[in-house]
Amino acid sequence: MSGSIALLEDGALTAELTLSSARTHNRRLLKAIDRLLEEAGWELESIDALATAAGPGSFTGLRIGMTTMKVLAWTLRKPYASIRTLDALALPFSFSAHPVCTLLDARKDEVYFALFRPDAKGGLNLEIPYGASSPSQLVTILASRCSEPVIFCGDGFTAYASIWKEKLPELVIEPPPFFHIIRAASIGELAARRFARGESDDPRSSAPFYLRASEAEINYPHLAEKSSGKPEII
Repeated sequence: MSGSIALLEDGALTAELTLSSARTHNRRLLKAIDRLLEEAGWELESIDALATAAGPGSFTGLRIGMTTMKVLAWTLRKPYASIRTLDALALPFSFSAHPVCTLLDARKDEVYFALFRPDAKGGLNLEIPYGASSPSQLVTILASRCSEPVIFCGDGFTAYASIWKEKLPELVIEPPPFFHIIRAASIGELAARRFARGESDDPRSSAPFYLRASEAEINYPHLAEKSSGKPEII
């Protein structure tokens, strides 16, 4: 499981820690935050705003990350923003001349996906909306919508690399491996842009962007209905 935290100041990256580990986020996130702050010489109270990945992605990982940032934002009374992971994956290619297909492994033989058109000025326009599908279904969608090479990135690409390369040989541009990881620096940059536009999210009601139902909602729909209300952080 990959996790990433970062500190940004005035648009510049001060520090970033990205780690792939079998240990879950709840066992290392707070320790990682303390370590990064200490190494950078920052105090938690000095941070002006906080941001987190909203999903799609691991159900448990998203809940842990969002809950941690929401509680910190609420208790410190700081602005807070949640950023979609597929947007963050595409950001490093925002100056590219090629469209970008971001893919995350959704398990159950599916991927989460979106297709972006970079504006060559650092922005991204969404051309194919966020969705979840089997690789074969997405191959059909991309083959019908794309007439030029496409940059593919994310662990949804690496998990099904043979399918993309076999079925879409004329379309696939494969970046180096480190572009398949969601980096906190990209989350921070997109959040900073939102804050600059006067946008933010309410940490009391901000919720993960799942794209599909969780196992609990599928197997126990009656329990999901009872718990559908969003509790406030008090």
